[in-house]
Amino acid sequence: MSDNTEKMNIQWFPGHMTKARRMIEENMKLVDPVCKIIDARIPFSSRNPDIDKLAGSKPRLVILNRIDQADPSVTALWRDFFTSRGFAVLETDCKSGKGISGFPNAVRAVLKDKIEAYAVKGQATRPLRAMILGIPNVGKSTFINRAAGRKAALVSDKPGVTRGKQWITIDHGLELLDTPGILWPRFDNQQVGENLAVTGAIRDEILDRETLAANFMVKLRELYPQSIEHRYKFTPSPSANGFELLEEAAKKRGFIVSKGEYDLERMAATLLDEFRGGKLGRISLEKPDIFEKQA
Repeated sequence: MSDNTEKMNIQWFPGHMTKARRMIEENMKLVDPVCKIIDARIPFSSRNPDIDKLAGSKPRLVILNRIDQADPSVTALWRDFFTSRGFAVLETDCKSGKGISGFPNAVRAVLKDKIEAYAVKGQATRPLRAMILGIPNVGKSTFINRAAGRKAALVSDKPGVTRGKQWITIDHGLELLDTPGILWPRFDNQQVGENLAVTGAIRDEILDRETLAANFMVKLRELYPQSIEHRYKFTPSPSANGFELLEEAAKKRGFIVSKGEYDLERMAATLLDEFRGGKLGRISLEKPDIFEKQA
């Protein structure tokens, strides 16, 4: 963590997520592959470490969602990272629907051996059942609705709205088990918690948004200083802390509370909203080498 960032306490594990984990364990035996949907901007932070444990030896498909908002060069690094580890990868943008039409074929490719075994047994028409898992607010419900071609799952921009399981027919012979989004009980790494908060996976109401936005400014200066220059019309000083950067942005925007005092609360909300809305450009906050750094 940079010297210019502030310490935050981020803990979040609503009770319904314990129930969701139990539900996933109970239903794992009903499915063939496990489809793990993650945010392409933060593939490390938005994965759930429990999913691999829960899935066991089940074939896995990684769905890199929100590629429209992620840095394409970094997304390519993540695709190579996952494929080199034996995962199939599908890149999608749920809002436009890009890549989602390839989902049925991607699932069948992952299950190629099983499908051939079914055919040998005379069960070629046996339906395939897949489970889709992901943390809250990663775009899972929108993905399912796009894949199914209808409104099959409840969609919300607030995390934690999917509370029960449901089977959804994607196409002939392929059914998808939707499950509630689940997160781990605690964040061992502050940066993971902040990345989840910045992208909207954790409700804003439980956080100090000014500190979150200040730390995000430091991150932007490190990774995409041109985004600050283009959007907020100033060159970020390498020695400034996050609150000073946030104040400079508020000054440029004319967010003034009183003479000589700038509205950092309004600027924090604006920064987070503009990032989530893609107005800062295509930004990825993590590269695959993060796994080595966390080892």
